[in-house]
Amino acid sequence: MSQPHPQQSRARHYLVTGAGPIGSTVALQLANAGHSVTLASRSGSGPEHPGIRRTRTDATDPVQLAEAATGAEAIFHCIHAAYSAEAWRKVLPQAEAVVLAEATRAGIPAVFPESLYSYSEPRAVMREDSPRRASGGKRGVRTALLDAREASSANTVSVVASDYYGPGAENAHAGTRMLEAVFGGKRLAAIGNPDLPHSFTYLPDLAAAMVRAAQRPELWNRVLHAPTAPPTTQRAMAEGYARAASLTAPRVSGIPGWVLRALGTVNRDMRELAEMAYQFDAAFVMDSARSEAALGLSPTPLEEGFAATAAWWTERSAGA
Repeated sequence: MSQPHPQQSRARHYLVTGAGPIGSTVALQLANAGHSVTLASRSGSGPEHPGIRRTRTDATDPVQLAEAATGAEAIFHCIHAAYSAEAWRKVLPQAEAVVLAEATRAGIPAVFPESLYSYSEPRAVMREDSPRRASGGKRGVRTALLDAREASSANTVSVVASDYYGPGAENAHAGTRMLEAVFGGKRLAAIGNPDLPHSFTYLPDLAAAMVRAAQRPELWNRVLHAPTAPPTTQRAMAEGYARAASLTAPRVSGIPGWVLRALGTVNRDMRELAEMAYQFDAAFVMDSARSEAALGLSPTPLEEGFAATAAWWTERSAGA
């Protein structure tokens, strides 16, 4: 990892919207670096830290958001919605429009975590200059959000991650389902082919990239890729967790995309999952080399990520 940028030397105040895995990780990294953070969510939840002030805020309400953003030098917009195209279309564009308006009014950057959903050619290695014109469903929503950020007069940064893993990453392909299989000695039913190359982004690396991008104006108004280790496989991820915890690796099987699509004809949740099954029916690889150079950051080695995630899961399970 590189040395901190000189601009990071003084304490600043930031607004983070959303207290899920990404928002909470960003808030903790900022607070641990000596900054103060307003962590705004509808529930008022989030990690406890002396540098974090948690507040109940509806990010779709301009008045509430403006109040939460008082004194902030950047907005990290990390809210989400239920995993469906319908919910995304209903919630996300409205919330982002409010955030972009506030960032414009306050003259501060808005930083967004982003996925690979909008990439038009996912079977090719996805780089920062790869086309992002996917349409339809959840993929189309992400394309529209990126277009709105580009058209806005606000300074924005979108930091793209592949499927993320790490402490706090529960509702993820390498999250709770995989960890429960590893630690419970159960068979893991992976989505698609468990032996295909797939990029996984370590959640703290995504947060670090978002923080660094906010603090460097030369990186604004760009789409960056979070530092991401070379691709691995779902089977190797499960084996890595097991190795880190000194456990026997679970048996792993795959659920073909066609099975998910068939189940999706009668089950809405399966239909939403089946829409994204293409990510596991072929190699799904993201390259972050250019962004790593621009950010001055490098990805956490997978073995280190496995160890941290296994330790977090063990502590979480003990406190359950």
